[in-house]
Amino acid sequence: MAARTRITALAAAAALMALTGCGAADMTKQSSPYAAAQGAKTVTLSVQSWVGAQANVAVAKYLLEHELGYRVDTVQVDEVPAWDALSQGRVDAILEDWGHPEQEQRYVKDKKTIAPGGELGVTGHIGWFVPAYFAEAHPDVTDWRNLDKYADRLRTAESGGKGQLLDGSPSYITNDKALVSNLKLDYQVVFSGSEAAQITQIKQFAKERKPFLTYWYKPQWLFEKVPMTEVKLPPYKEGCDADPKKVACAYPHTPLQKFLNAGFEKSGGKAAAFLKNFAWTTKEQNDVALMIADRKMSPEAAAEKWVKENGPTWKAWLAKK
Repeated sequence: MAARTRITALAAAAALMALTGCGAADMTKQSSPYAAAQGAKTVTLSVQSWVGAQANVAVAKYLLEHELGYRVDTVQVDEVPAWDALSQGRVDAILEDWGHPEQEQRYVKDKKTIAPGGELGVTGHIGWFVPAYFAEAHPDVTDWRNLDKYADRLRTAESGGKGQLLDGSPSYITNDKALVSNLKLDYQVVFSGSEAAQITQIKQFAKERKPFLTYWYKPQWLFEKVPMTEVKLPPYKEGCDADPKKVACAYPHTPLQKFLNAGFEKSGGKAAAFLKNFAWTTKEQNDVALMIADRKMSPEAAAEKWVKENGPTWKAWLAKK
């Protein structure tokens, strides 16, 4: 997981297509011509809209193509529909899942159409954040119980007279509307529409040194450009988020997982083995994400640069059996 000034759905899709390359397709409308191709060295990877997920796919795609000789297609699909596409064989792998227990129960445990692909090596965490410059001037803002004290300062034209809690895409994992309601906070959740739109808004706030409260997540390269401090919500305890309407606790820390189509896991040969071996650090993911999102490099160029500089890491992914 991912939040994230408003843009149209068409603009969001166009932005993602630019990031993921000309091979990207909208999997809610069509399937990849490469997926489940019999006897061909092809792989189809699901790519989500946040740049960390794009970094994973960029590096995996580059190595599959340049080191293992596969043709690789990347497809755009939201978090939950990605599980349907994976189960049906319309994509072969998801490289970054932030936790979908209902889908995991249905497809991995019950239907057995999806197989675990191992940990990505990165631990994800969603939370509420304020800019470091505001937290330093007002240390008590980092306790959720003091947020209403600052609601007037965090009000915007979009938040209807309340403080604004800036979220990204409604498709991302978020408990924020329930949290605001259950914690009885004088705030309104405002969706920017996408990670890119949310980053634009956060950067503008920071440029003007304005206070803001935002849903955000780690790992994410933006912390290097806009330092932020997390607001402490009521502690997370196992099961405290089981009922989405009653959530009144922090988000968990989640070791991010990979998943493969079960048929691909069995017959995908070197490609399936490589994707199961693929695991890197938060810093490594952020390095590639920063090149894509901040330095405006193409995903392929960013992947090529990272591969040239990190041979010992990726060669181990190829060598393992």
